Amino acid sequence: MSDRSTTGTQINNADSFKTFLEGWMVRQEHYLDELLSAQQHCHDMQDEDIKELCSRMFAHYQEYYEAKSRIAQRDVFLAFSPTWLTSFERTFLWIAGFKPGVVFRIVTNSVLDMSEDQTQRMNRLLEETKLEERALNDELAKVHESVAGPTMLEAARRIGRLVDGEASKEETAMATLRVALESVVANADSLRMRTAIKLVEILRPAQKVRFLAGAAQLQLKIRSWGLQRQEGER
Repeated sequence: MSDRSTTGTQINNADSFKTFLEGWMVRQEHYLDELLSAQQHCHDMQDEDIKELCSRMFAHYQEYYEAKSRIAQRDVFLAFSPTWLTSFERTFLWIAGFKPGVVFRIVTNSVLDMSEDQTQRMNRLLEETKLEERALNDELAKVHESVAGPTMLEAARRIGRLVDGEASKEETAMATLRVALESVVANADSLRMRTAIKLVEILRPAQKVRFLAGAAQLQLKIRSWGLQRQEGER
């Protein structure tokens, strides 16, 4: 594949996801408004109504991960260095997304009335999550170690310079690397969603709303700050 065709495909993939993300973020703002309204009127809401709102919120996040999964399958290297995020947002990345453990900090800041039983269950989930995070870090390190020769990015650039039809060790290595990295990203995304779902199961209805509102606020603030910094650098 030539440099030009490789670059063109990457740009098309990045532009496609950027368009999706912009629309997704608008919907995220609408969900935040709904969550903040529910937070103010939780005492008037039925538990089933809160459960339905939480389900829609998780479906919204699932939509994001499905779209990101499609991008990773097309170009996993792009998922590790997403051009649709600002440089500030990229400082928070861990295996192509946020670190699963960040949700526990959101709970600490947004849910102040947990019972002793809830706190114990939350601590157990935190320890389980840390173990899985470390396992994924080890898995990613093994992937990097298994690739002989150039580093991941150097190999990616070198592949772009190969003449069409030219067989090479680099092509084989890159194909193996892509499959391994796609697996790590998929496992990391699965851990992110599983952790959030298990965490929410520990919370009471009103607490669920406060947690989800806190998570949405944090993401939107990081996005806003990143865009402001990016604008100021121009």
